[in-house]
Amino acid sequence: MDVGVHLPLADLGQGLPGGAELRAYTATAAGLGFTTVSANDHLVWHRPWLDGPTALASVAGSAAGMTLATSIALPAVRHPVVLAKAIASLAVLSDGPVIAGLGPGSSPDDYRAVGVPFDERWARFDEGLRLVRALLRGEPTSGGRYYPAEGIRLDPLPPTAPQVWFGSWGSDVRLRRMAAAADGWFASAYNTTPEGFAGARTRLDEHLAAAGRDPATFPDAVATAWMYVTHDADEAAHVLERVLAPLLGRDPHGLAAQLPVGSPEHCIDLLAAYAAAGAQRILLWPVHDPARQLALFAEEVRPSLPA
Repeated sequence: MDVGVHLPLADLGQGLPGGAELRAYTATAAGLGFTTVSANDHLVWHRPWLDGPTALASVAGSAAGMTLATSIALPAVRHPVVLAKAIASLAVLSDGPVIAGLGPGSSPDDYRAVGVPFDERWARFDEGLRLVRALLRGEPTSGGRYYPAEGIRLDPLPPTAPQVWFGSWGSDVRLRRMAAAADGWFASAYNTTPEGFAGARTRLDEHLAAAGRDPATFPDAVATAWMYVTHDADEAAHVLERVLAPLLGRDPHGLAAQLPVGSPEHCIDLLAAYAAAGAQRILLWPVHDPARQLALFAEEVRPSLPA
């Protein structure tokens, strides 16, 4: 199982990192052998949140060839052409691969901020994903219902087009559409379990086969895996009950079964279960003390994970 990291873009009680801190965090992750650095996307949130694509661009020079990924970015909020231009530029400037992880997002506040009706998010997303993918590949574009983008070509484009992945919690409709239009899948750690992931991946593979695609060549990742390694049970309970549960609107007991928060043994067992369920990559988001948590994970958890 590959292991990557999220940029710690949200204030979870310790303030927001500055640019130097984000670059140091990324360099630490690269030095410890993490394979991917990713950024999530909100324009507005109930806690301070740095802009994801901007933050990702700011650390590109510290990534030492790691894959850069949006996990996810919102074409219906940012506009597909604007987002495709940002991702294409990131790929031109980057020393490593770039993944354009796209999704509609789940927050009405982001849509309200830009005057886009939230109930149009899926229709706009489906059209936007196709447009972003065509623009990044230099393919002909055609006008749609929401985005009259006929005949647009971005310049420059990177020598290798970024893959376009789809972020989904695993509904059957979305899995079917993903199989037809995307290059990979970002699942959500705090919205699934290893068992739930395995079931969704099985259904995705069926849709891929029906679309004439080889499931074995379709990559996936479990994203937004909030992580905190500690030998102190009380400290783990505090992170789950006082930080993550109110932040995510979830039951802390359910989160304990979904997220690598707790002892190294708990983290090993959970991530091994995801690997056994077929997850190829997991993206960790340290809740507090990000660089220290990456070092703890690399020392006490990763050596016991499946290769």
